[in-house]
Amino acid sequence: MGDVMKKIILLLLVIMLTIGLLMVVNDYGNINMDDKEIDSLQYTSDVVRKIDRDEIDDDFIKWIYNKYGIDCLKKIIDLLDKDGYSETIWHQVTNNSYYVLKDLYDDRYKDMDNVKVIDGFGDKVISFVGDVSLADNWYIMPKYDERNKGIYGILSEEIVNIMNNSDIMVVNNEFTISNRGEKMPGKYYTFRAFPDRIKIYEEMGVDLVTLANNHVYDFGEEAFLDTLDTLNKYNIPYIGAGRDIDEAMKPYYFIINGYKVGFVNATRAEKIILTPEATKDSGGVLRCYDPRIFMEVIKNTKKESDFVVALIHYGKEDSHNLEEEQVDSSKKYIESGADMVIGTHAHVLQGIEFYKDKPIFYNLGDFIFNNEDKETGILQVKLDVNGKMEYYFIPAYQSGEYTKLLDGNEKNSIIDKMNKWSINANISYDGKVEWK
Repeated sequence: MGDVMKKIILLLLVIMLTIGLLMVVNDYGNINMDDKEIDSLQYTSDVVRKIDRDEIDDDFIKWIYNKYGIDCLKKIIDLLDKDGYSETIWHQVTNNSYYVLKDLYDDRYKDMDNVKVIDGFGDKVISFVGDVSLADNWYIMPKYDERNKGIYGILSEEIVNIMNNSDIMVVNNEFTISNRGEKMPGKYYTFRAFPDRIKIYEEMGVDLVTLANNHVYDFGEEAFLDTLDTLNKYNIPYIGAGRDIDEAMKPYYFIINGYKVGFVNATRAEKIILTPEATKDSGGVLRCYDPRIFMEVIKNTKKESDFVVALIHYGKEDSHNLEEEQVDSSKKYIESGADMVIGTHAHVLQGIEFYKDKPIFYNLGDFIFNNEDKETGILQVKLDVNGKMEYYFIPAYQSGEYTKLLDGNEKNSIIDKMNKWSINANISYDGKVEWK
């Protein structure tokens, strides 16, 4: 073979190798990048450009693509072109809100001790009841022991089923939990439960307790700290109190139907203030006699969540009438970002008001607390997959250290009273609460 032929063959080999390399590089000159990946870069750029917000950058949208695929980016662009940007876009295309996605993107949940994910997707129920006492030196626990029926000795089967079937069950923990401590000087009523009583919360299906009230510190600092430790031991989250002000202000979050719901709690219950306020260096409750601190807590929680539930211990005891400060401060909390306000402390039911389309349930009364005959109830919030909320009130009655559901005329009678006490809300006889 001559030199010329060898050179031709060598040239052909070089050309073939070059063509092969170009095929690897692809038509765009990017090594190891297929058409799908090229499209993803283009769609990522388009999404970022169309949204045009500093907090939403290329890295976040690339993460969305890697987690949900390119069809997700295409759907986002279609929605942007059709209606412009709204935070509802994220839930429409991923079944998770922007706040949930950001937490997942930042890998925050592994380091958070104040968040719980509720499994499943569909209509979900968040239930609330008023004051609960499991104190051994008060009325309920002696009857619990005497009747020897467990939770069914103090709550009806229908109520227990409602509580346990709720996706989130919230109660006001109106007592301290400890074997230690001395009664706080100057307090006429002081409530303390033995630590093992908290197992009863499991029977009740309790998922969260509020501690910002006027009885959590009844037996002093030792018993107060035991309360926090015992709740932690039994994996019962709490809000509204802590070893310092940061813990007392700390929200608790539930991820439900792909939405992040933040719960916060404060108290302005005492006319003569005895329960210590949490500070930078000492434990106690979160107070809201000056509403500005709690307003800031709500604002900060709203920056991190889709919905904020503000639970407050306030109102005149044994009165269905509302205090002016109670009404004024509740509206300030709505203006600060709360999506609903729920009150306890009055020991009786109080009415409902809608403000800026958000409900204020001024007081849920005693739920299972003492030996008095009391009208009470269960507040239910139903959250659907589209983020829409509906509100229901289920009448109940406490009598003889036992709380039961009502039906017929007795149920309707409480609903009629609630409508009379309410400002601009109406409860139908099926329990649905609406603005009127």
